Amino acid sequence: MVHRTTIFAPASAPGRAGVAVIRVSGPAARAVVIDFYGKLPVPRRATRCHFGDLDDGLLLWFPAPHSYTGEDVAELQVHGSRAVLRALADKLIALGCRLAEPGEFTRRAVLNGKLDLTAAEAVIDLIDAETEAQRKQAVRQLGGELRALYDGWRTELTRVQAHLEASIDFADDDLPADLQQQILGDMARLQSAMQLHLDDARRGERLREGVHAVIIGAPNAGKSSLLNRLAQREVAIVTPMAGTTRDVLEVTLDVGGYPLTLVDTAGLREAGDVIEQEGIRRALARAESADFKLLVFDASAGPVPDVETLAHYAPGDLLLINKCDAADPALLQQALGGTAIVLSVQSGEGIPVLLDTLTQRLTDELEHGSTMPLTRERHRAAVKETVDALARAQMAPSLDLCAQDIRTASRALGRITGHVDTEGLLDVIFRDFCLGK
Repeated sequence: MVHRTTIFAPASAPGRAGVAVIRVSGPAARAVVIDFYGKLPVPRRATRCHFGDLDDGLLLWFPAPHSYTGEDVAELQVHGSRAVLRALADKLIALGCRLAEPGEFTRRAVLNGKLDLTAAEAVIDLIDAETEAQRKQAVRQLGGELRALYDGWRTELTRVQAHLEASIDFADDDLPADLQQQILGDMARLQSAMQLHLDDARRGERLREGVHAVIIGAPNAGKSSLLNRLAQREVAIVTPMAGTTRDVLEVTLDVGGYPLTLVDTAGLREAGDVIEQEGIRRALARAESADFKLLVFDASAGPVPDVETLAHYAPGDLLLINKCDAADPALLQQALGGTAIVLSVQSGEGIPVLLDTLTQRLTDELEHGSTMPLTRERHRAAVKETVDALARAQMAPSLDLCAQDIRTASRALGRITGHVDTEGLLDVIFRDFCLGK
């Protein structure tokens, strides 16, 4: 695909920096390089370049089709000041370039066959990765593991379709007697493999988005102090006054390489005013939608668990007894079934145990081993459509209808990688990309 326009954008973060990178892609990139350098430099080699009276830096030249976008591409490495970037932008516009839209470089890479859609989605996941597990998943997807899985299934569907077409078109010829039985067996096997792929507890999607845990408990039980301790910074205001936290506060943590969004909430009690009532309502709403909860009990409040907090316990939640340095938690722990984690947010006692427990919990829920999981709802919907089509195909009353269902299944899988209906998906996929990528 040939684009008539040439685009440019900073490929590095905005703001003051030692070095900034400006990327140029399109038919005018060659003219841009010659204007700055006087000739075309050695491809893919950093070359010292005086960018007129604008700056002094490095120039890299990537002639088509051996570039990220598949077009002629130039990268300008310059000093990272706003003045330099603004001057170079004005110069590039004067040379016939325009500012790129978010994700336009990667979009062109897809349209020019340099990347499939799963790899393009992995690019933004890699840019957004905040933990080691997120980085690893994005790198695996960028390396083509999902593409290979879906393309493999699509190849098998094509083979099944070819056998079906042969059964229809050459019904009177000497075809293998067990061909139709073999076709049914292949469809059943594919359906089973895809259903197993779907039944993954949304591990890949949850790893991308992060697991959500909500801290609930009575006022002054130490919820905000726990949030601050785990975040290792002052996220929430902490005072001796009960009911200080009135709104939902959240922070994203890296726990053992996995993303955990931890949410602090208003203390559970009979609210004294409208504002506190709304805070408690929001607390309960977030607790209801969370992946799990951390229920905090105050050891200094006595050996009887706070019933308001305990009422919201569900299997999988963590029970925490705070302020073990202020009172003996033994009776309270016994009342909670002996499974509560005893800690002191003030002194840090028990915090390592809590972190180890959270790490193990996230590992169990998000680790997916050697099989690349689904990472997006778009993929899940397409695989689900494929599974449904395969189920219909096996029950179809005629070979013609069976073949039609197989074609539907193949098209659904093709949409994941971009073999079919690519153009209609691009706006959705690239809307969250950053400028310059």
